Amino acid sequence: MAFASFLCHFPISFKSIAPRHDVRMGFSLRSNGSEFCGQRVARVGVNMHRDWSFLGGSKIISTPKVARCALYQKGSGVFTSLLSGSQLASSVFSLGTVAVLPFYTLMVLAPNAELTKKSVESSIPYVVLGLLYAYLLYLSWTPETLRMIFASKYLLPELPGIVKMFSSEMTLASAWIHLLVVDLFAARQVFHDGLENQIETRHSVSFCLLFCPIGILTHVITKALTRRSRNA
Repeated sequence: MAFASFLCHFPISFKSIAPRHDVRMGFSLRSNGSEFCGQRVARVGVNMHRDWSFLGGSKIISTPKVARCALYQKGSGVFTSLLSGSQLASSVFSLGTVAVLPFYTLMVLAPNAELTKKSVESSIPYVVLGLLYAYLLYLSWTPETLRMIFASKYLLPELPGIVKMFSSEMTLASAWIHLLVVDLFAARQVFHDGLENQIETRHSVSFCLLFCPIGILTHVITKALTRRSRNA
């Protein structure tokens, strides 16, 4: 009785205390590299862990994984074509300039040499530069080119249209080749005329390289002064 009374005054609660065992099963979800609107997206991962215990049950813990997400633009065909066109225009500009220099050098430094006469008589530089010019013209020519050239109601070129047309590197490179061919041809004519009439042409040929109209003008003046000197 006394023991029963003691239990009534001091209640004791008995609970089964089970040891907690945590079992973690981890797995990660990764997205493979994909493309979106032409952009390449690097892999981005998320770590997910499953936490399980006798008391708390099971639960899934999602932990964001810090990943580098790199975006880079794929080279499109338009960008590649523009880049190659710019490189082509620059290369042709330099190549054409270097190609005509030996002919001017021979006409100025050795006007009476046989090598100079044979090289000046050759039509090879005009054929090569002419084909190159035709190719550049083909690449740069568009239906809008005619509208820019003949923009006025009288179908005459106007300066704003020409400025807009030459804003393209390809068009500018073709115009440069055009000038090189015409200037070299004019220099050759001046050189031949000087040989026939025994007139000094080295200064006129030099001007034809950079300032062709001035080179032709100086040749005309030189020819007139030479004839007057001979007649006197």
